[in-house]
Amino acid sequence: MTEKIPVTVLTGYLGAGKTTLLNRILTEPHGKRFAVIVNEFGEVGIDNDLVVGADEEVFEMNNGCICCTVRGDLIRIIDGLMKRKGKFDAIIVETTGLADPAPVAQTFFVDEDVGARTRLDAVVTVVDAKWLGERLKDAPEAKNQIAFADVLILNKTDLVTPEELAEVEARIRAINPYAVLHKTQRSAVPLDAVLGKSAFDLDRILDIEPDFLEAGHHHHHSDDVRSVGLTVPGDLDPEKFMPWINEFTQVEGPNILRCKGILSFKDEPKRFVFQGVHMILDGDLQRDWRPDEKRESKLVFIGRNLDRAKIEKAVEACRA
Repeated sequence: MTEKIPVTVLTGYLGAGKTTLLNRILTEPHGKRFAVIVNEFGEVGIDNDLVVGADEEVFEMNNGCICCTVRGDLIRIIDGLMKRKGKFDAIIVETTGLADPAPVAQTFFVDEDVGARTRLDAVVTVVDAKWLGERLKDAPEAKNQIAFADVLILNKTDLVTPEELAEVEARIRAINPYAVLHKTQRSAVPLDAVLGKSAFDLDRILDIEPDFLEAGHHHHHSDDVRSVGLTVPGDLDPEKFMPWINEFTQVEGPNILRCKGILSFKDEPKRFVFQGVHMILDGDLQRDWRPDEKRESKLVFIGRNLDRAKIEKAVEACRA
């Protein structure tokens, strides 16, 4: 299998600092080549005039991307990109500030050709420290963008007081306690904070915050978006778990913004890693369990109106 091209989805509400971050990525001397896909809202594309004229090629999707029409566009562009493989190391998709990142993220699971040649490296969300409070009141997309994130860039921290910053951070953590969070001004973050995250793998988060799946740690919840994190000791029975997770995501899909997990399956030397967006799941066997590792399964669901007790009971029933 040839190495899949990593894709970073860059999202965040209007004016949060996404284009600034993108320009930083493109101008730093990292020696990498990026293909950039800019997703415009509206008829007239101006974003790619704002993106610096680096060697990178900028492709526009001009359909507003509020729903799944984005997928066809994205698949077509990525298909074209793959025909000139070797010219770039990674793809960055910048979504419009009004977009729910779901259809963009889903593209990397839904389309077989795209899934065979690319992998979703991380969803990176830029958040405006000064205006987030207002946005959470009037823009459901802002909340979805935070809930979807693997990496959060809390930007414009210089425009708020320390107390306001603490309040904003608490509100972000209520929606998504799991994403890695960086506080910045003018979107200045080290590139390795944003790129090459392999957010597919929960280990990275567990390295940063070892207790993040422990009891008591996950009872953050905002009015409607909440997260459920579970750790199940021992092995799961794949014959029970796979039908359950498939059915659960089909039924609850509209409410599930993100889910991911590292699973220990009975009689399987390798770890099974999955992630999902709404009803769409993707997963495969990854590296071997190391001799010093405790075999257990870790799962995270972030979404609306999730019934923690029901999920716990169902997963418990899948134990080997």
